[in-house]
Amino acid sequence: MMRKLIPLLFAAVSAPALAQTDPQIVVNAPGGMIDLDEARALDLAAIDSSGRADLGRALERAIPGLTLGEAAGNPWQATLNWRGFSAGALQGMEQGIAVYLDGVRFNQPFGDVVLLDLMPDTVLVAAQVNDANPVLGRNALAGSVLVQTGDGVTLSGLRGQGDVDSEGMAGGAVSYGTGTAQGNLLVAFEARHDKGWRVASPSTLYRGFAKGIHQGEGWGIELSALGAATDLTGNGVSPVELLDAKYDAVFTRPDSTRTRFARAVAAPWLSMGETSRIELRAHWQYLDRRNANGDLADFGACDADPAQLCVEDNDDGYSDPLFANGVPVAADAAGDDPAVFNRGKERTQAYGATLQWQDTVETDLGTRRIALGGTWEHARTRFGAQTDLGELEEDRSVEDLGLPLVSAKRAIQPVSLVSKLDDFALFASLELPLTTVLSVEAGARYSHNRVVMEDQLGTALNGRHTFDRFNPSIEFDYALAPGLHATAGFSLTSRNPTPAELSCADPEAPCTLANFFIADPPLRQVTATNWHGGLSATGRRLAWRVNLWRSETSNDIRMIASSVRGRAYFANLGHTRRQGVEASAEWRHDGWYSSASFAFTDARFRDAFTLSSPSNPAADDEGTIMVARGDQLPAVPRHALNLRLAREERNWSAGVTLRARSGQYLAGDEGNDNARTPAYAVFDLDGAVRLAPGIRLVAQVRNVLNKRYATFGTFSEVDEIDLAEAPGAEDPRAYAPGAPRRLTVSLRAEF
Repeated sequence: MMRKLIPLLFAAVSAPALAQTDPQIVVNAPGGMIDLDEARALDLAAIDSSGRADLGRALERAIPGLTLGEAAGNPWQATLNWRGFSAGALQGMEQGIAVYLDGVRFNQPFGDVVLLDLMPDTVLVAAQVNDANPVLGRNALAGSVLVQTGDGVTLSGLRGQGDVDSEGMAGGAVSYGTGTAQGNLLVAFEARHDKGWRVASPSTLYRGFAKGIHQGEGWGIELSALGAATDLTGNGVSPVELLDAKYDAVFTRPDSTRTRFARAVAAPWLSMGETSRIELRAHWQYLDRRNANGDLADFGACDADPAQLCVEDNDDGYSDPLFANGVPVAADAAGDDPAVFNRGKERTQAYGATLQWQDTVETDLGTRRIALGGTWEHARTRFGAQTDLGELEEDRSVEDLGLPLVSAKRAIQPVSLVSKLDDFALFASLELPLTTVLSVEAGARYSHNRVVMEDQLGTALNGRHTFDRFNPSIEFDYALAPGLHATAGFSLTSRNPTPAELSCADPEAPCTLANFFIADPPLRQVTATNWHGGLSATGRRLAWRVNLWRSETSNDIRMIASSVRGRAYFANLGHTRRQGVEASAEWRHDGWYSSASFAFTDARFRDAFTLSSPSNPAADDEGTIMVARGDQLPAVPRHALNLRLAREERNWSAGVTLRARSGQYLAGDEGNDNARTPAYAVFDLDGAVRLAPGIRLVAQVRNVLNKRYATFGTFSEVDEIDLAEAPGAEDPRAYAPGAPRRLTVSLRAEF
């Protein structure tokens, strides 16, 4: 076999090139156009097909198996869940999707989180979702999402829109694009305020974007800047009995996040002949996030000294004394209902660059693409956190009493940390036609990652961690017939522990879920072995696709609940296997459009272990549960179905969409001992009408039937607090409720 393959490879590489005077090289990530033929792509119309442009909603509609989780209870803090991995704002989820915006990594370096509230939705023109590939960088365990903004040509002219909806959201956006392919400019601004459909849940968002492009003879440069200021309220899950009594109720509050963000990108390129070019894509960014969270606390009078306030220790009762400013805290300092008010602040400055050479040639056998390059990033984060004593009010809000707490056993203490991240990588990718019907895509990445942590209050957080890894990939594509293709591939990918996770890995010193930092035992890299195969067909009216995939991971990093309420730590936990099938079809004819997609995701633990989950009703007296080999991962729906039917005419369009998901096990129920969240099916309607040249009225009704459903579930200690809306509540299950029926109307103008 090898003797036959080597001459074939040589013949393909040396195949004569056809003249190509203007290489169309798209740089949206390391590797350029890698996997472009296999990626699931969204265009401007797909991203902008609802009441307002929304990347997360567009991906949920278009990508089989991709779902949006709203554990934070805020649509701008949603989490992308796909193939048992996630990309979102909440630290502790199964992070495993790399996101790129205009070729620059959008995952934040401190915790690898993806902040969708910072994404400039109104200027996005394309997105694609790729299978797992090491060339696309760290944290691309499941795959990657590559997003592109427009420019002064693709979004030319003056565009404006104003939005209102039935739940009190109002806002709008304006953009102006001008120029030609040789030189153009785009500027845009967006502002929105949402009262929120749940109690005390307002949010405000401002985003601005600018891009300028100039192309000379054999060279060019692209400059862009993104700025955002958001103030979001995410009041999270509520006990199920509370939701039954009052669907818009929240459990405890506040839970607010204030974010200020700025990013600049410079991308000069130089032609290296008729078919190739070299590009440098440099970036700088600044992120300032501050959060405030009021929550319940396991505080009470000390067993040894009833006049002093203590933290409850499951083994020894109320035996961990609390101090504020070096003075013991009196047992009645917060009245009859002591609580905690957690504050955290994160300030990150990051900069880096990607340098790559790309060559695209049309040969007698097909297209040959080569990319070689390297990437480097440096990030410095200053993090601070403290827990104040709070008092729980009758409406379950927490008043900050201004007393910073420290416990004798370190369960509660302030944090001040400086972390430094350096990431260096070399990568190569190749797409090579072996015959006119068979091609191979291969890639590889070597990475060197270093994390240094410096405790600003002592030495407990000090640490140095280094991770080195080489990951390859290979994929074969075969044209079975005109319009019918088969593909099969293999890849190794990995994820490094983030500074956030490394700083919270000690079960003896857990950290708050909002702030997650205390001590520094080592964590290992997460590694994944990925296989995929599929068939796809494209016809004049009908296109369909079926994929089979499997991902086996080792050393998964999971967030484990502590016996101390509201605190947790990170640990490596054995092996997991995620596998499934994804199928989709699209039909178009005479203005009609219909689509269907289905995904089955089977995600299971491959090792048995014991896990702390004190709020789980199946937990033993020590607050632990048993997880058996074969138990399913929580927060992963096994079945996901999307259906859509639409009609488009010259002056109007209308469509209906069905989103259906099966239930999922609750976070904290890794042993599968409790019922899943209920399955749900939600219908959405959308339509648009042309009022005048350049002016359209667009509307969408989400959740037309006003279905009550949950996108995420976990447990809460509901028996520790009186719920006025649901007296005597005792069910510990808590859900993130899906939004009720919501009408959004937009007036859009283009000149």
